[in-house]
Amino acid sequence: MNPATVAAYIGLGSNLDDPAAQVEAALLAFARLPRTRLVARSHLYRTAPWGGVAQPDFINAVAQLDTALDAAALMHALLGIERDAGRVRGAERYGPRVLDLDLLVYDDRCIEAAGLSVPHPRLAERAFVLVPLHEIAPSLEIPGLGRVEQLLRRIDTSGVTPVQGPAG
Repeated sequence: MNPATVAAYIGLGSNLDDPAAQVEAALLAFARLPRTRLVARSHLYRTAPWGGVAQPDFINAVAQLDTALDAAALMHALLGIERDAGRVRGAERYGPRVLDLDLLVYDDRCIEAAGLSVPHPRLAERAFVLVPLHEIAPSLEIPGLGRVEQLLRRIDTSGVTPVQGPAG
């Protein structure tokens, strides 16, 4: 990694409008981000919806980016990718969505700012995040939480099923 860049981990999810294609399109969109490079991506995983709202299953993945963007600029860019996919924020919490991009981890930093909380506040509770994150970064230390492999052992992963391998 270039000394001017940091590793950022992004959670991707969709359960509307061909979810697998939505996630793949978002991964391709990462290549268009300035001063950012896609380093690794997980398989796609099918997961049951989280949060108790009746809706279709999700397709989830995690990507690692090397980026020179600061965390706020990266989050702004991720929100732009969501908007371009047709996501309207402010809809039902935990409801269906065409695309959801979460900044899970940004370097070794803990960030609390308007619209940005890193590491992602519920990362350690969510198998749909930890399973794909473990695939690409099992020994990653999540600031304040521990290593991904340790976090994964503490949760039920039975509802997370691989769909396909990474492209390329």
